Amino acid sequence: MTPPSDPAQLTLFRQRSVHEAEHSGVMEGLHVDPDTSSDADDYVAGRIDSDELVARARARYGLA
Repeated sequence: MTPPSDPAQLTLFRQRSVHEAEHSGVMEGLHVDPDTSSDADDYVAGRIDSDELVARARARYGLA
């Protein structure tokens, strides 16, 4: 799905995306640690983009 261009709608889109990803993980028995949650907050707020969000997660778990 293409993210919306309107800033308010983009924030809602990002919130929904993060919520769905976290819910999916929980359903698989995973736990979102505080650092990952903080990175997700940065993404929702627009301080980082999705590429940076993925890069941080990969680095955190030694996948970079």
